[in-house]
Amino acid sequence: GRQELLTPIAKAWSTDVGVEVASMGVQVHGGMGFIEDTGAAQHYRDARIAPIYEGTNGVQAVDLAGRKLSMMDGALMPGVCAEIAADADRLAAAPGLEGVGRRLSAGVAALSRATDWMRQNRGPDALAGATAYLRLSGDVIGGWLLARQALLAVDRAPALADSRAALARLFADQVLAQAPGVAEGVMAGGADLEVLDAAALAG
Repeated sequence: GRQELLTPIAKAWSTDVGVEVASMGVQVHGGMGFIEDTGAAQHYRDARIAPIYEGTNGVQAVDLAGRKLSMMDGALMPGVCAEIAADADRLAAAPGLEGVGRRLSAGVAALSRATDWMRQNRGPDALAGATAYLRLSGDVIGGWLLARQALLAVDRAPALADSRAALARLFADQVLAQAPGVAEGVMAGGADLEVLDAAALAG
């Protein structure tokens, strides 16, 4: 069940991030000659196809928000969140990772709120928030896995401990910090989307 829950997140979140990173590479190199000479433009073109390989990432988001959240009486994502929350508590007591623990705790609380909301608001409202919900899920789970790596490295790979901790802190401060706001977007519902038609957008 967990494998099925995580499949649309792994497919869509990672490919969306890949496009963002490739786009950033184009921005960093800048200028037609620079991006073509370095291959940055080709990396972007190659990355851009990934989110549409299997019916587009929007379909993955709808699958997560609908079928996957309903599996096993809706217990799958709350189970993941419980594990994340437990690790966040451990991180709060780990030297150099206290801030990661705080960010992860706030992030998983936001994911839990959004998950409850999605399950209580089936239909158009949940569909309106599906893509943002998938992003939120990927951000929180991604931050969790980076934090677990940092914790494990302390005992199992001391040579990597500093770099893993720095990466977890960077992700926590730059990505996990946004989780509560993304959750608010998830829970905004679809009323305003339904109000706007083509004529209103053209005016």
